[in-house]
Amino acid sequence: MTALHSRSLTEDGVSAKTAAALRAAMQRLFDGKPQHTDGRLTKENLWQEAQVSWATMNRATAILTEWDNHIAEHGTTTPGEARRDDEITRLRRKRAEKTRECTVANKRLEAAAVAIAALHHDNTQLRQELAASGGRVIPLRP
Repeated sequence: MTALHSRSLTEDGVSAKTAAALRAAMQRLFDGKPQHTDGRLTKENLWQEAQVSWATMNRATAILTEWDNHIAEHGTTTPGEARRDDEITRLRRKRAEKTRECTVANKRLEAAAVAIAALHHDNTQLRQELAASGGRVIPLRP
């Protein structure tokens, strides 16, 4: 590497223009606002989003360290994926609650059906006894 060439590189190991492109791409990906990729937080998307080569990105060791630190701290979930996951979690909780409510209602319905069947049986039996006694009702006196 010549002295002239080494002066054009920043402490990031790449030109100022490349460093700016990588940092802007990194920020867009972290913000969930990609322009050139699907937005997943991968190094492949970083170099594609920055519109630099894979080799150029890999020379930017300081920027890659920032990337790795951010991913280690925040994970690879994008803001959009986090919102989606939160909504899925909320809907799963709601579905579980509705399932519990339906289970309770079904148990009550089954209990009511059993009680109605027992009352129907008793009613039928009493009607049969009434018909067998000639239809006369005998008053009960103390």
